[in-house]
Amino acid sequence: MKEPTFMDRLQANFFAGLAIVFPAVVSIAVLVWLFGTISNLTDTLLIFLPKSLTHSDAGKGPMHWYWSLMALILAIGLICLVGRYARHFFGKRVIRMVDVAILKIPLLNKIYATIKQVNEAFANNKSSFKEVVLVRFPHGECYSMAFITGEQSFIPGKTGVKMYSVFVPTTPNPTSGFLIFVSEDQITRLSIPVPDGIKLIISAGSVLPGSVSPEAIQEIAASAIPKTPAE
Repeated sequence: MKEPTFMDRLQANFFAGLAIVFPAVVSIAVLVWLFGTISNLTDTLLIFLPKSLTHSDAGKGPMHWYWSLMALILAIGLICLVGRYARHFFGKRVIRMVDVAILKIPLLNKIYATIKQVNEAFANNKSSFKEVVLVRFPHGECYSMAFITGEQSFIPGKTGVKMYSVFVPTTPNPTSGFLIFVSEDQITRLSIPVPDGIKLIISAGSVLPGSVSPEAIQEIAASAIPKTPAE
């Protein structure tokens, strides 16, 4: 057996170190980017303070990081305060008045109404993703993991057929995807908890659900997926 050269050992050490360092570096980079993005919004909360105090170079430079952190804490406190009073009668009346005012503004009302509906769907209904399933998507020769979001009855020409709305997420970002409508016989239910299904999507299939082994997933898929005549 040939003894590894110096370059072979260097390459092996580099990739081993990269596997350890890369996730940490990416996580820190995402955290820094997220903090910077949020700071662009929350920094305006300190508008009542002089820039010479909050910014470098006597107010001409960027805001000091600790003041940005203070603005973020202030924003979190204000959100908590709004959430507290939103549960009371007076707070509900104020929120309703704000909704009515915004919905009267052209263009903005369309955006606001859409975002509010999506937010309420996920905030008030914790079971928006009801089950993890397999569906034939984007064509009949392959299967995609998806989530049942509800049973639908408005599909034209499907009277008497139980139809489901199914969300097929993209990898590794499960917040975007495709909404499709399929009948019950086109759905294969997997005995996987929804959080584990989301982890599987985010990891592009590399992090398998802890409660289900790869062999179990293959067995479920093989036995439950309806066969087509071609098969």
